[in-house]
Amino acid sequence: MRKSVIAGNWKMNNDINESQKLVSEILNGLGNDDKCGVIVCPPFTSLSEVHTLVKNSVIKLGAQNMYFEKSGAFTGEVSADMLKSVGCEYVILGHSERRTIFGESDELINSKIKTAINNGLKVIFCIGESLSEREEGITNDIVKRQLTKGLKNITADELKNIIVAYEPIWAIGTGKTATPEQAQEVHAFIRKLIADIYSDQIADNIVIQYGGSVKPDNASTLLSQTDIDGALVGGACLKADSFLSIIASV
Repeated sequence: MRKSVIAGNWKMNNDINESQKLVSEILNGLGNDDKCGVIVCPPFTSLSEVHTLVKNSVIKLGAQNMYFEKSGAFTGEVSADMLKSVGCEYVILGHSERRTIFGESDELINSKIKTAINNGLKVIFCIGESLSEREEGITNDIVKRQLTKGLKNITADELKNIIVAYEPIWAIGTGKTATPEQAQEVHAFIRKLIADIYSDQIADNIVIQYGGSVKPDNASTLLSQTDIDGALVGGACLKADSFLSIIASV
């Protein structure tokens, strides 16, 4: 039975003091409730301080990005070892903002995924189509390309350390949300793709999150769908009460 996972992507928000305040409020509201997995992904500058607060709790720590090289002259980048040294267990890779704003290719994302897995990090692997691609009716083509190229040469055993997050770009930060039926349709398609690439058993066990303007008022209907196993939350994770409400919707 798959266990739902709720992850909060803080993006470029919260300095150290704000990060400590937010995670403390989440911890106080959550207590020892572990009915679902909970991951917080602060900016790099707050990772160490947040880890100090969550290290003995039910909350796991994730980063928002990572480079595939171990070290070297890569100004502004961070390595897997650096993330592990501040307590990260997870890293978000392939987010649409990395793809669209920073030009990350499927091939680069694949390199990052391999490096993360090889270095003991778990991955939240994001895929999803733009509004124009959905209107053209090529959502499945885009999702298939991103999934297959992103998971190239990833073994079935390695896939156990990957969460797939379906995030339609047109629903990220726009206030628009895919209907539960639209989201479920793509999630089922992704699970079928994974079954075709790997096996039915592996597809049945992989966690597939939905991301895209998930809020307390729509979380329960989205999370009730058969193939939606949690959420990658953006704006609504920046306030403890709304993030806790989404967690309570599982």
